[in-house]
Amino acid sequence: MAETIVIEAEARDRAGKGAARAARRAGMIPGVIYGGKEPPLMINIAQRALTKILKDPAQMTHLYEIKVGGSSHRALMRDVQRDPVTDFAIHIDFLRVSGAASIEIEVPVRFVNDDKAPGIKRGGVLNVVRHTIELTCRPDAIPEEVVVDLTGLDIGDSLHISAVKLPEGVRPTITDRDFTVATIAAPSAVRAEASEAREGDAAEGEE
Repeated sequence: MAETIVIEAEARDRAGKGAARAARRAGMIPGVIYGGKEPPLMINIAQRALTKILKDPAQMTHLYEIKVGGSSHRALMRDVQRDPVTDFAIHIDFLRVSGAASIEIEVPVRFVNDDKAPGIKRGGVLNVVRHTIELTCRPDAIPEEVVVDLTGLDIGDSLHISAVKLPEGVRPTITDRDFTVATIAAPSAVRAEASEAREGDAAEGEE
């Protein structure tokens, strides 16, 4: 289940580039909390409070409790705008959520037990089709990751979403097909695909 992280913020009186620049000069990152049938709330968050959070690959799947004055807002991080030169965060969007309403969210995939996959032991290569899977669930049931077990997979095998164990109350948003998450490809097939890609790049360069 996703971790809930508490963030202290302060309300921001003014919108606009001037106010945002002033906030950043003061060591703050401007942001907004929107959704939940409530008016958008402009906020500033101390940059130091977000340093660790913004380095976390799972930052978009955490549930946040944002405290602003005497109010508290449960939210998900939906977008982080970064400076194109420094890569520092310059604005953050949060989406309000409630415990009862289902949401759609992309969750990273982690593969385990590759040492128990005969195909990989024989030189096969794990071909990851989906690095993330979009799930539908309640905010308080968001998994940190989708764990995919490779046990028993041989060269030529495909692993579909139906073989992936998801937590109770969590389901994929794609329901009309049993989509592929990963395959075990033969080394020669991987080399052929790489060769075709190189030839395609070379052809484009000659045009």
